Amino acid sequence: MTRPLLQFEGVTKRYGRRPALHAISLSVEPNEAVVILGPSGCGKTTLLRLAAGLEVPDDGTIALDGEHVAEPGRNLVPPHRRRIGLVFQDLALWPHLTAREQLDFVMGSVAVPRSARTERARQVLTLVRIEQLTDRYPHQLSGGEQQRLALARALVGQPRLLLLDEPFSSLDPELRSALRGELLRLQQSLALTTIYVTHDQEDASTLATRLVSMREGQIESVTSPAPIPRTASRAGERLS
Repeated sequence: MTRPLLQFEGVTKRYGRRPALHAISLSVEPNEAVVILGPSGCGKTTLLRLAAGLEVPDDGTIALDGEHVAEPGRNLVPPHRRRIGLVFQDLALWPHLTAREQLDFVMGSVAVPRSARTERARQVLTLVRIEQLTDRYPHQLSGGEQQRLALARALVGQPRLLLLDEPFSSLDPELRSALRGELLRLQQSLALTTIYVTHDQEDASTLATRLVSMREGQIESVTSPAPIPRTASRAGERLS
């Protein structure tokens, strides 16, 4: 039996007196694609922020690959040491950095040797299909290209877990569908473990190996969607 990659045990998070999450217990297995569904304000984003180390639990514990990384009131492992990639809903691209510089900054923060950074950046930008845009700034990119750059930035540090917080919510349906397919391709080719937050049922049915429904800070149900073939034609493709 494999060890969970991410495990929440009785996690509660409050903002003032209001509980954003209440006694959440959830395990995510290696190579799993968990989609978290629920209305706005149900605690989906708070769950991701706790996993990433951007918040600390008030109660309960969080473990990554068997190592406890957070306990009540404090982080035991800081965000930059958790090897987690995060794509925010607003993307949070740095406006003064080119696509290449965005990736270089992340690689520097996770101690990738300078000698390896150019090739790593080329590989990742090729994976998300914007390798020709390496010298462009965010304002010079279309909405879809910005989404791809945010995804590349999350992947370049070779995370063991990828967290996505409604990354396609601002896009038109056609572009959203195309990028959903791109994300599925990357999940398959890189054997990514992902947690994807959304309120869109089509995202869930396309991307999930397991669905987690939330309401008012609690998990309502955990179900498996209809089977989706997840064997990648490029399963051996990884970043070197």
